[in-house]
Amino acid sequence: MFAKRLLASLTLAVTSLATAAPSRPNIVFFLVDDLGQRDLGSYGSTFYETPNVDRLAKQGALFTDAYAACPVCSPTRAAVQTGRWPQRTGVTDYIGAAMKPELWKRNTKLLPAPYSDRLAQDEVTMGEMLKSAGYATFFAGKWHLGPEGWWPENQGYDHNLGGVDRGGPYGRGKYFVPYDNPRLPDGPQGEHLPDRLATEANRFIEANKNQLFFAFFSFYSVHTPLQSRPDLEKKYEAKREKLGLEAKWGKEDTREVRQVQEHPVYAGMVEAMDLAVGKVLAKLDELGLAENTLVIFTSDNGGLSTSEGSPTSNLPLRGGKGWMYEGGIREPLIVRWPATVKPGLVLDTPVSSPDFFATAMDVAEAKTTAKIDGVSLLPVLKGGSLPERALYWHYPHYGNQGGAPGSAIREGDWKLIEWFEDGKRELFNLREDIGEKNDLSQTNPEKVTALAAKLEAWRKDVGALMPIKNETYDATKPNGRLPGGGLPPKKKKNK
Repeated sequence: MFAKRLLASLTLAVTSLATAAPSRPNIVFFLVDDLGQRDLGSYGSTFYETPNVDRLAKQGALFTDAYAACPVCSPTRAAVQTGRWPQRTGVTDYIGAAMKPELWKRNTKLLPAPYSDRLAQDEVTMGEMLKSAGYATFFAGKWHLGPEGWWPENQGYDHNLGGVDRGGPYGRGKYFVPYDNPRLPDGPQGEHLPDRLATEANRFIEANKNQLFFAFFSFYSVHTPLQSRPDLEKKYEAKREKLGLEAKWGKEDTREVRQVQEHPVYAGMVEAMDLAVGKVLAKLDELGLAENTLVIFTSDNGGLSTSEGSPTSNLPLRGGKGWMYEGGIREPLIVRWPATVKPGLVLDTPVSSPDFFATAMDVAEAKTTAKIDGVSLLPVLKGGSLPERALYWHYPHYGNQGGAPGSAIREGDWKLIEWFEDGKRELFNLREDIGEKNDLSQTNPEKVTALAAKLEAWRKDVGALMPIKNETYDATKPNGRLPGGGLPPKKKKNK
């Protein structure tokens, strides 16, 4: 708690800037759950319809090489909130799995590393940092960073609508009333969750239109359960038939991976998300606030393509949620700030989740007592560049999507993945091979050695925990990387 008390002591001095620097922007942050980079029209999707987000991209900057800090949700969310690599926060897997090796029951070669089941209150969150700088703060939607007592209202947000410990909308109505959410009272029968959250965000914006505000809109969409508005599902069933699309499947290790975007339920979920974004953007326009509002739109990991219905395809990116390949970590990122950022920018600078905290702190002229890992994106948004650096990942766990424990580093065009089960290292040149089809480790041993050394040094710096050998692993029994007895899943139906 010392860091938070120290941060509070800065409040008076920094808050005074609210009147001295009226040019500071309002901030609206959209974080979509499980949205793949290729799930947007602005990133190449021809099946899903996302006109509001696509318009946002034309009005601002689109990043082609933006990354989530982890291939699953909670660690990325911790990185977004703190500006720190997930490993420093202790949250390295989605909260709700086996937290300790002794709780692990699956037959796998390794026992996953232990991790924290909550974002420590001593961490300085984006909400706390901006609140100390004079911003009214608001959170709507998915939190998934700890139990009650560690929810948004305990982490710097003045208002919390829907942020609890759950990783999805698991109430009786799922994406519809009744939500059974202790931080989101039910609306009228038939109310749809993404639209409701957009309404709550707009109420906050309206109430705070005459002061600096920060609205963090964290969608539950498009996470499972797969459930669409019936009218949108019918729309995309008709579109699929008209286009003659049908499911096609490839292989990622032992997992089937979807190759075509044609899932009508998922498409309806994507469009409903887009409509909610559009509703908030329309409110900014209505109030005359769009010009000096920084809008950030991104996701927390890649699209779900190898499990739980496998509703989307990330091609040409390899793999999906839960995997260290590009399909699991490369994200959409769109940033709009008309007062500062020229419209129509397409930026290929590699960036990652911790950078959002640093960017918000920069534009808000705020401070933090914490050591952060992110860098502000403001220079590149203004047409400049960022210092050369490597980006890192460390996932010492077995996800639900078939991936195995490993680490990765990207430096320039080169990406190295190190798998912990067998020590195998894969090397890819992403500029020449975005689909990671050609492992160049055998022909570039010096590059492998150099990147592996940097990766190991980073793991030591952030205190990364490692999985350990599972002494009870039985190679004669089904591999526990495959939930449900070790057999490859059957081909998925669309519903």
